[in-house]
Amino acid sequence: MAKLLGGIATSHIPAIGVAMDQGLEDTPYWKTFFEAYPPVRQWLYSKEPDIVIIFYNDHGLEFFHDRKPTFAIGAAAHYENADEGWGIAEIPPVTGETELSWHIVNHLIEHDFDITVCQEMKVDHGLTVPLTLMWPGHNYGHVKVIPVAINCERHPIPKPSRSYAFGKAIGDAVRSFQGDQKVVVMGTGGLSHQLDGQRAGFINKPFDLYCMEKIVDEPELLTQYSNYELVEKAGAQGVELNMWLAMRGALGQSVTALHSSYHLPISNTGAGVMLLEDNG
Repeated sequence: MAKLLGGIATSHIPAIGVAMDQGLEDTPYWKTFFEAYPPVRQWLYSKEPDIVIIFYNDHGLEFFHDRKPTFAIGAAAHYENADEGWGIAEIPPVTGETELSWHIVNHLIEHDFDITVCQEMKVDHGLTVPLTLMWPGHNYGHVKVIPVAINCERHPIPKPSRSYAFGKAIGDAVRSFQGDQKVVVMGTGGLSHQLDGQRAGFINKPFDLYCMEKIVDEPELLTQYSNYELVEKAGAQGVELNMWLAMRGALGQSVTALHSSYHLPISNTGAGVMLLEDNG
């Protein structure tokens, strides 16, 4: 059966992609941020996963406010990126994984998750920036990707508890898949940030660190928040914690935190990265 190796949580700020495109990783503004990623890359290189499932939120490239599915999953052979207007260079096409994707779709439907299935979709910086962070130079061609989009922009959005349960169902689907594939799950976005309004620039470092602590052994504590409470504590875009919770839900009950780092402010965002190895 397919094996879940572990999970990675990371920010997906567009400016990260621009910094990598322009070779700014060692500049004073970026150096500390990028120094947190080599341990995660080394783990990936040593484990050699076959498939990466990426929980992200689409920012308007594929799904705009006129059509915003709560949960969407890609079931395509490849995915293309396009210009979003952030100044990020477009990345080469991403290879999809269709057999496991359809297995996940069927499992989700059987377990009461009605999901939008996309046989064509463009992937935005929520997915492409993490891929570039993990495999610099676009060296991800050997890995197959299953994109899973969670609505974090247009209300009503799924509750933290629902996103966690959604991830758990996907993890169960992976573990029931007949094959010897090695799978890694990624939760992208966040942590606390607000891009506009009276609280533009708001960051709550104590809350971010609390989330990074509890998501390891007590993720259920984080699922007790409402989205309103997340906005209050972490800013309007702090609801991207839902992708981290989906990632954690996909893993088993017991995980080991192999690496964790937090840095601010990058683009007025509390930027965290975590590497969790599944003990199952």
